[in-house]
Amino acid sequence: MAGVLYAIPTPLGGTAADALPASALATVRSLKYFVVENAKSSRAFLKEVGLDVHALEIREIDKSIAPKELLPREHSVGLLSEAGCPAIADPGAALIEAAHAAGIRVVPLVGPSSIVLALMASGLEGQRFAFCGYLPREPEDRKKRIKELEARSRRERETQIFIETPYRNDVLLQALIETCGSGTKLCLATDLTMKTENIGTKSIGRWRGHAIGKRPTVFLLLSG
Repeated sequence: MAGVLYAIPTPLGGTAADALPASALATVRSLKYFVVENAKSSRAFLKEVGLDVHALEIREIDKSIAPKELLPREHSVGLLSEAGCPAIADPGAALIEAAHAAGIRVVPLVGPSSIVLALMASGLEGQRFAFCGYLPREPEDRKKRIKELEARSRRERETQIFIETPYRNDVLLQALIETCGSGTKLCLATDLTMKTENIGTKSIGRWRGHAIGKRPTVFLLLSG
């Protein structure tokens, strides 16, 4: 009988005990095989939860390896993201897709999602929202995409959620300030679950002069 593929969230900041409930930690501790986004950070997480990393088989997701080759066989496998929930803005989605195609059971464990936490704390529209991933890097393409998202938000009354590589946070923030209407609302959710966590929602015009720095941030936009 084939094993189970467990989708295991990892801390956004702080400790595993803070991020995962006891039931999820117990499942993680029962596993010996893991497929991970980043081996170094995954070993640190697994060591923290009490596993002997030298006794584990840990394989990184690699574009040169077909996802089906990493699927559970007779043993169950844990899928680990570098931070937060696997398969959400994460290469693990291809492995889960392959598991479904092979008829292998997929079990998501409870843990932190920066996207959901940010939406919870934003005060923006929570009935209709869309996660849009990363915006384009080129200035003109980015500006065009921001205008599209703002128009969709206004038309559908839908919160638009997106992320950026931390070192480009302030470039994206400035592009939003320059492109969006002054009444459009923007939430910046920074360093979620950490001691330095900061979450604020203001109209675009009130974010002028603000700097985020190189800190993990989720952007949420609502127009109209």
